[in-house]
Amino acid sequence: MNIKQQLGEKIKRIRKKKGLTQEKLAEIIDISSRNLSNIEIGVNFPKTETLEKLLNALEISTEELFANDHIKSDNELIEGINSYIDIAKKDSKTLELVYKILRDLVEDK
Repeated sequence: MNIKQQLGEKIKRIRKKKGLTQEKLAEIIDISSRNLSNIEIGVNFPKTETLEKLLNALEISTEELFANDHIKSDNELIEGINSYIDIAKKDSKTLELVYKILRDLVEDK
């Protein structure tokens, strides 16, 4: 995955977390939905002005957007969670703790 794709994936993930559709975010930052789609799939890199509007609309800092230490696709996250579950299966106390942590995280939302 190249830098445009990584950035686009992160913008998409944050947009969804904020409960915004592509159409709504595009409207807020005054670009076409097609342009936003191209940014999210990594075809285009946002112009400086668009980037500034994205940061404001998504209520994030430049550092948050460009920090790539945790950029992972949903599938990568699921695979990671499943590998931890596989490890936890070897010890019932650990498995129970993993269950409680996940339950508490999901129920708090």
